Amino acid sequence: MKPSAANHHAENRRRAESSAALVLRGIALNLVLAAVKFAGGILGGTYALIADGTESLLDVFSSALVWAGFRVAARPPDANHPYGHGKAEPLAAMAVGLVIFAAATWIGIHAVQAIMTPHPPPHWATLPLLAGVVAVKVWFSRRMSHAGKEQGSTGLGVEAWHHYADALTSAAAFVGIAIAVICGHGYEAADDWAALLACFVILFNGVTVFRQSLGDIMDTAVPPAFENEVRSVAGNVAGVRGLDKCRVRKSGLSHLVDIHVVVDPHITVYEGHGIAHAVKDALLYSPLRITDVSVHIEPSAEANGG
Repeated sequence: MKPSAANHHAENRRRAESSAALVLRGIALNLVLAAVKFAGGILGGTYALIADGTESLLDVFSSALVWAGFRVAARPPDANHPYGHGKAEPLAAMAVGLVIFAAATWIGIHAVQAIMTPHPPPHWATLPLLAGVVAVKVWFSRRMSHAGKEQGSTGLGVEAWHHYADALTSAAAFVGIAIAVICGHGYEAADDWAALLACFVILFNGVTVFRQSLGDIMDTAVPPAFENEVRSVAGNVAGVRGLDKCRVRKSGLSHLVDIHVVVDPHITVYEGHGIAHAVKDALLYSPLRITDVSVHIEPSAEANGG
């Protein structure tokens, strides 16, 4: 591997390891919050809080999958994976989507059972606990979302959505418990209805996560704005008369580019080869997080009129 390519893959690995470290902090946070929610749910007599704690435990499992995906994605290319291991990240994110579906189903079934079973109202002390949980989760979700945009990471984006969904379920539990506490007799199941409502929020989140990760795995086209940036960088290289095809696909935290460059038809093969290398280097050293470029040289149209 050339030194320049090694540098690009080393940077990709650094970003993957940094993302993995942030996911680990999220796992620690979810473990603490799960313990707090279970304690509050049992002592305060509210199923909505117990369901919320269960979702936090499932978050720990799904975050562990994302963490493992980043660890694999950080590996450099090898003989069996010449384009690197970047696909491990969206694969892990897709697995998280399936976990989210399972969590919503589990919570929904038990919420319905709780609604049909008479029980005493929840304790008011669970309300400040939930308010604290919502505040912490929203803060961490925003932090992870910012990191995901910065790193160009589907996995971190998925984790941000997941933490935000947890904040929404906690907020729903807060509203349900508040109704049960304030309204009293006849509204004991309000928190269970809140848990059931939260299931639909979780399911929506799961669909979003699954579709986004599936798009990365299926090499969905990057946004037009990103392709235009690639074209702009390549088009400004000396000797490039124009651009034909430009295909860009996301692979984990980086992008792979296949581009057709139009050049003077009368230059030598050696000169054309030099232009191709210049285009490749310009893209690799751009801030677009590109780790591999395939350049095809095309003669301009005047070759047909000579």
